[in-house]
Amino acid sequence: MAAPLRVAVLSFWHVHAGDYARQTQQHPGTELVAVWDDDEERGKLGAEQFGVEYVSDLDALLARDDIDAVTITTSTDVHRDIMVKAAEAGKHIFTEKLLAPTVAEAEEIIAAADANDVKLIVSLPRLYHGYTQAITEVITSGKLGRITYGRVRLSHSGAVRNWLPERFYDPQTAIGGALTDLGCHPVYLTQLFLGEAPNTVSATYRSVTERAVDDHAVVTVGYDDQAIGVIEAGFVSQNPFTIELNGTEGSLRYTDAGNHLTVFGEAFGDGWQSVDVPEHGQDAYGQWVDHISNGTRADDNLARAVELTRLVVAANASAADGRSVIL
Repeated sequence: MAAPLRVAVLSFWHVHAGDYARQTQQHPGTELVAVWDDDEERGKLGAEQFGVEYVSDLDALLARDDIDAVTITTSTDVHRDIMVKAAEAGKHIFTEKLLAPTVAEAEEIIAAADANDVKLIVSLPRLYHGYTQAITEVITSGKLGRITYGRVRLSHSGAVRNWLPERFYDPQTAIGGALTDLGCHPVYLTQLFLGEAPNTVSATYRSVTERAVDDHAVVTVGYDDQAIGVIEAGFVSQNPFTIELNGTEGSLRYTDAGNHLTVFGEAFGDGWQSVDVPEHGQDAYGQWVDHISNGTRADDNLARAVELTRLVVAANASAADGRSVIL
């Protein structure tokens, strides 16, 4: 059996950093060996929690031969600099969304990874969930007809109950608020169901808690085929995650309250019908380890990460300027 990949955490800035550290310790193909963070106190606390060493010098950490790969969960504004540096050091990269604040930076990161034979993957977890597979199969069957409308909503109460760190509301480091963070999931699911490349993006952002970034947001996207997508995200309400798709021949509804998927239309029989939801597929972390082991590239994941970035950038511009953005 091959020796496990030795992984370092680069920053506990993001709330999911600990989740990926745990995955590193739990996955049979990886071993957690070190932590770096530009906030020494935060980094030392993370290293202590997981029983590994804290390293204050990033360049020294990346130069080590006993580090094969890194999970990067820094603030979004430094993703490009740190990921390019890690790629040039030959370290494989697992990272949190967004890949980068701009499309140009995202493409630069991917180019650096490719140039150095580094396996890069972005955490887009809901792409691999069972309901996503089931919904994709319904769409592919053609029983909904031509898809004309889609709506995906995801929210939590982090801003009103104050469990989300205040650093998530810093427009300089976080790049944006609810849409840029939590909204990434409805964005990439909308792109999966309706198409990666809408031609118009119109966003409305608001801040119920009066912070410097949006704490809830709605983005409407339009497509060449005249379909409309609605993307909703928020830090100020607690409600089930929902997906709604309407087509010329039928409709589909999903809620994670009970993991319940239903369809309606002539092709399905009388009334609303339940559809079985399979177990989740392999997650992005497991896929990353396999890509490293097999020498393969996460083509679909990286393409979707770039298009996700493109749409979020357009939404942020639309909200800031009060206009629809043409792509």
